[in-house]
Amino acid sequence: RNKPASDDILWALKNVSFEVQQGEVIGIIGRNGAGKSTLLKILSQITEPTEGEVRLRGRVASLLEVGTGFHPELSGRENVYLHGAILGMSKAEIARKFDEIVAFAGVERFLDTPVKRYSSGMYVRLAFAVAAHLQPEILFIDEVLAVGDMQFQKKCIAKMGEAATEHGRTVLFVSHNLVAVQNLCSRVLWLQNGTVAGEGPASEMIARYLSTAVSLHTQHEWPDAATAPGNDSVRLRAARVIPLTEPPGEVIFIDTPLRVEFDFWNFIPDACLNLSVVLWNEEGVAVFNTVPAEGQAWLGKPFPAGLFRGSFSIPGDLLNNGIYRVQLYIVQDQSHILFMKDDLLNFEVQDSRRSAWYGKWIGAIRPLLSWTTELLQEGAPARK
Repeated sequence: RNKPASDDILWALKNVSFEVQQGEVIGIIGRNGAGKSTLLKILSQITEPTEGEVRLRGRVASLLEVGTGFHPELSGRENVYLHGAILGMSKAEIARKFDEIVAFAGVERFLDTPVKRYSSGMYVRLAFAVAAHLQPEILFIDEVLAVGDMQFQKKCIAKMGEAATEHGRTVLFVSHNLVAVQNLCSRVLWLQNGTVAGEGPASEMIARYLSTAVSLHTQHEWPDAATAPGNDSVRLRAARVIPLTEPPGEVIFIDTPLRVEFDFWNFIPDACLNLSVVLWNEEGVAVFNTVPAEGQAWLGKPFPAGLFRGSFSIPGDLLNNGIYRVQLYIVQDQSHILFMKDDLLNFEVQDSRRSAWYGKWIGAIRPLLSWTTELLQEGAPARK
């Protein structure tokens, strides 16, 4: 076959070089497609590099994705012994750790069930327990902890920290959850388009990553009305998501209040227009649909021809962490859609709270509600 031209080659990783010392916990961050998972597969010797080399000193355990590492037809018990043997451990060594592994994973009732019948959460619990307890010198973990429940994530984070601080093991941790990375990792490698965009202390690298990655989709301008999105009735002029913080910043956290603005030209004199925005999350769920209330935004009044700005505010402590898409409708006479812009804006909300939960919270929203807990009666009732 003809050799492809160099311009046709897409490098998943290019000129990536770094060193990790024994006992370090290194975070690897970057957007989807940056090369994070490919890097761990190369380090785990699952994928052979096209160029360059990897030098590892020590026994390696990898937890890269659900469905790898275990034989689906074998039981949980058999897979524990198989995985230990692959790591170079004797049967006696595995037996000494067996009860601890099972207790950590919480799968006692299903030990003799083939793992192909496990749920993804059960599978990950057992896989992590094996990888963490069979004493590898180097542990690679790629995002799979997001499958586990809250209590198990807490145990995993504690176990990874313990592995490094108490046992001198090396951990490379890939995650999109920057709070977990900052709490666990001393150093961060930031990948962008297959290359190293930065390497250094966790807080510094995360701040740099957020400042460049999160603001890319939060504003648009269309200065030429002739070519701007729209039609002969209406056309857009600009749109933006503005974090309402002091001092103003580009990073949006879950407790950051926001204002969404969009400027548009109306070309229909005395038009009865209605504005509507739908906010969608990254799972394709409509978080809310908002329209002006009575007395707001020219509601019920004819719009003269001209340039208008529509805006609304989103309070802090409402949205869950994740990526959101703003969809705009401009409607005439409450029924005729003059214009719809599906991806008016895209923005990302980052988690800012330090807690035992390092995954995404359940639910389309994450409100900070007012709670009370009252003591109704002191002393517990006697048990029969």
